[in-house]
Amino acid sequence: AVRLRVREALGAREPADAVRVQGWVRSVRSQKEVLFLHINDGSSLESLQVVADPSLEKRDLTFGSAVEVQGKLVKSPHRMQNMELQAETIRVVGPCDIWSFPLKAKERHPLEYLRQFPHLRCRNNTLGALLRIRSEATAGIHSFFQDNGYVHIHTPIITSNDCEGAGELFQVEVSWAKESAEKTHFFNVPAFLTVSGQLHLEVMAGAFTHVFTFGPTFRAENSQSRRHLAEFYMVEAELSFTERLQDIMQVMEDLFKTVTSTVLSKCPQDVALFRKYIAPAQKVMHVTGKNCNPVILSSSSCRISYSEAVEILKQAPQTFTFKPEWGCDLQTEHEKYLVKHCGEVPVFVVNYPYDLKPFYMRDNEDGPQHTVAAVDLLVPGVGELCGGSLREERLPFLESRLQRLGLTDAYQWYLDLRKFGSVPHGGFGMGFERYLQYILGVDNIKDVIPFPRFSHSCLL
Repeated sequence: AVRLRVREALGAREPADAVRVQGWVRSVRSQKEVLFLHINDGSSLESLQVVADPSLEKRDLTFGSAVEVQGKLVKSPHRMQNMELQAETIRVVGPCDIWSFPLKAKERHPLEYLRQFPHLRCRNNTLGALLRIRSEATAGIHSFFQDNGYVHIHTPIITSNDCEGAGELFQVEVSWAKESAEKTHFFNVPAFLTVSGQLHLEVMAGAFTHVFTFGPTFRAENSQSRRHLAEFYMVEAELSFTERLQDIMQVMEDLFKTVTSTVLSKCPQDVALFRKYIAPAQKVMHVTGKNCNPVILSSSSCRISYSEAVEILKQAPQTFTFKPEWGCDLQTEHEKYLVKHCGEVPVFVVNYPYDLKPFYMRDNEDGPQHTVAAVDLLVPGVGELCGGSLREERLPFLESRLQRLGLTDAYQWYLDLRKFGSVPHGGFGMGFERYLQYILGVDNIKDVIPFPRFSHSCLL
């Protein structure tokens, strides 16, 4: 028998005499003259209907059990499905105790309930749909950069650099060093889990004009809020010979549009599930004919300066928890208001205060309010999605700033990049989970990761 995935069986155009399908039972319905099963193997949201003689029913053929079915693939008489499997043999590979199994048939479990079972929740339709979307979005991101001539770089996960300068780092320690009276570092210097691959990408941007990385990053922020993760994935890119912030913004927008189009074309049913049950009121997407398109794909983005943003916030009719003042960072409540003020379209905020941003951002040499060439992309429902800047390529400017910050020795290697063939360049980073949160309308960012780490039952 030819082995078929459920997705392949559902999409088959012609019947087949001998096929084999493996998966997990989603429903069992036994009638006097016929036995109906629906099985799913994770390849699609839709399950494959299996029609069998009641004599093939077994005691351990239950919801959640793993099965292997052999038989004939035939046209289904029902309008809602293309093909069904007429079973000749059904083998239960792995039984499932339905009384203790926390997921129940024909029950729509809330996401809050599913977080209690991180090792089992992927068997739920919603989380299964999410993981397929994550997979296609990941492939779409790589395709976008490869198609546009970027070189993929694997940046270090363990590093001594604090790229963001916020100090929210996980320090890496060796077990034998804790027990030793002599305090030594494994790498001779303190090491941390990376918060960004940007600085390493800048090294590579000195040899390749376009580079990107896509990997795990870590923030030791003391927060268990609905929008923070300790471990998340970051898409980052650096572009050499780039003198305009507009060029960085264009890549941000092109990346988002291209990847989102890929997700919508490859996972229409999975996205529709979120639109129907998870975020029915979310207006991130609208339907045109048979195609579902995000607003960002058809709407023009808005561009404002940081100074303009602060003035808008000061004149807002609502009271903010954090009072907007020039020189202070924009909070999530500020970002969401700015998006609303601009008509619920993506908003680029540019030219942030010099003292607010890290040392590597390019000095605009303006006054009296000193700013740097930085940009954040704000989107509805989430706030900041992407952040980037032109990098300071001028050696005297960079030397002066690092000296004032007392970081000259630590970043001598970074100064070397400006001594040997320095060029104007810039880059940006996009939080992958925030991207998924936005296009799917999910309220809690912990619901877009495979394994939530705060659960007591998580085995990781």
